[in-house]
Amino acid sequence: MDKSVIISIKGVQSTEGEQPEVIELVTEGKLLDCGDAGYTLTYQESQLTGLEGTLTTFQVEPDCITLMRVGEVNSQMVFQPGRRHFSMYETPYGALSVGISTKKMHANLNERGGEIEIDYAIEIDHAVAGENMFHINVREKEPLFTQ
Repeated sequence: MDKSVIISIKGVQSTEGEQPEVIELVTEGKLLDCGDAGYTLTYQESQLTGLEGTLTTFQVEPDCITLMRVGEVNSQMVFQPGRRHFSMYETPYGALSVGISTKKMHANLNERGGEIEIDYAIEIDHAVAGENMFHINVREKEPLFTQ
């Protein structure tokens, strides 16, 4: 069963020779326990992220995390330490080839929430575009009223 959660995301994007760009977002989403397969975390992107109209899903498995976006932007990014994965990143302006090399990955989720951390390098059309880090905190959404 889906559980309503509050998702806090902090993303840091670093490009050589420039100041790191930090993005922070707090939104509501859903956490689904998939048993031995791990957890699925979903939320709707907003105007704040520039991806309004896109559903973002993190499929968290024991040795792999997959980020999928469907809507205005369509992409799939696979994070697996020690491996490089390529995929297409489709935007309203065209498609790009994206490579992901995961440096570190940690996920500690349970039915009440938890944390995900991913540190990776990204390549766009086979050229290194920068270093990125996600830190995601997931917690149960508290009811508005308690009896």
